[in-house]
Amino acid sequence: MESLDMKRAVICIFLMALVTYVPRVLPLTVFRKQIRSRYIRSFLDYTPYAVLVAMTFPDVFTSTGNLVSALAGTATAFVLSYYRKGLVTVACSAIAVVYIVELLL
Repeated sequence: MESLDMKRAVICIFLMALVTYVPRVLPLTVFRKQIRSRYIRSFLDYTPYAVLVAMTFPDVFTSTGNLVSALAGTATAFVLSYYRKGLVTVACSAIAVVYIVELLL
C-alpha cells in the first residue's frame, strides 16, 4: 500500500515537472527571436503556478481531517496573500490558525 502511494507521488512530481518545464523550454528551442505577444508571454509565465494550484488546492480541504480548520487556514492564507505578505508569513500563519482551530474544536 505504501509503495503505491510513493509511486503515485513520483508520477505526480514527474508530470508536474514535465508540464511546467515544457512551456518554458519550448519557446527557447522553437523561437529564436523574443516573443512579443503579451498573451503568449503571460501564458508561459503563469502556467507553472496554475498547474501547481490545480494539483495541490483540492488536497487543502482534506489535509487536516476537519473541514472547518482547513477553511480557516485557507481563508487566512488568502487574506495574507491578498495583502502581499511573504510566503513564509502566509504559510506559518495558516498553519498557526489551523492549529488553534483544531485545539478549539
